[in-house]
Amino acid sequence: MSCLSGLLQKKKGVGKQMIKSMTGFGRCEVCEADYRITVEMKSVNHRYLDLNLKMPRKLGPFEAAVRSLLKGYVQRGKLDVYVNCEDLAQRNVAVRYNRGAALEYLRYLKQMQEEFGLENDVKLSVLSRYPEVFSMEETQPDEEGLWKVFEKALQGALQELSAARVAEGANLQKDLLEKLSGMLLHVAFIEERSPQIVAEYRAKLEERVRELLDGVQPDEGRLLTEVTVYADKVCVDEEIVRLKSHIEAMKKELLSGKSVGRKLDFLAQEMNREANTILSKTTDLELSNRGIDLKTEIEKVREQIQNIE
Repeated sequence: MSCLSGLLQKKKGVGKQMIKSMTGFGRCEVCEADYRITVEMKSVNHRYLDLNLKMPRKLGPFEAAVRSLLKGYVQRGKLDVYVNCEDLAQRNVAVRYNRGAALEYLRYLKQMQEEFGLENDVKLSVLSRYPEVFSMEETQPDEEGLWKVFEKALQGALQELSAARVAEGANLQKDLLEKLSGMLLHVAFIEERSPQIVAEYRAKLEERVRELLDGVQPDEGRLLTEVTVYADKVCVDEEIVRLKSHIEAMKKELLSGKSVGRKLDFLAQEMNREANTILSKTTDLELSNRGIDLKTEIEKVREQIQNIE
């Protein structure tokens, strides 16, 4: 069956890990050993791992094993699993004859015959319809055989789910890496532009002081002090260093192929904090515009990260 293709090779390629999206769908139907079991599962974004199982009562004893198997594939996300099981041999019920109940009915019928002088016309067909003479009981399935079929269906659905999550994860990875490269361009502009605004401030300050002093040369020491105070207020060197570090760290995590969603979310928060600091320090229009562009890209990254396991 198509959903089971590759199950025997599921260990191949494990060394090359890929990041996964938290969104996916998988379905598998296995018909074997007189059972037809269908498993459907879908996953969506969630901060933690939330497993929801809906399956027939006869499969209840396997719940712990099912949860353990699911956790081997899914680390984060809301996963809904729906299971349907058909017993093709129809061995799920058996008829039971209650001899004791039949004897009790006969005893009381005989008693009624003697007390009321009635004819005893009890027939087998009548007696068999009395309550509890015959009963239907659910038989215990072959748990080992049933689990083998159930596990195959689960594995098949999980393989399909994982393939969908990996495929979408690859698209997310590509998009995020492109966005991070764009963010580095904004950071590079801010890094290059920052020293220029200090020089421009000094030039404007000198010109203004000369105008006020009617052409007299300003005191170099006081001018230097004023420029130094301004430069300290608008300095964003530390923020730039941290932003570069966070961007490179996020790239590294994206390429690691592990479950990195939470770590990426933390890094995005730190990036946003540094961008806010840069915006709060600058009085330059060009830097403000770039800072806003940078924050916009960071917000886009944060939204995408919410989809990563």
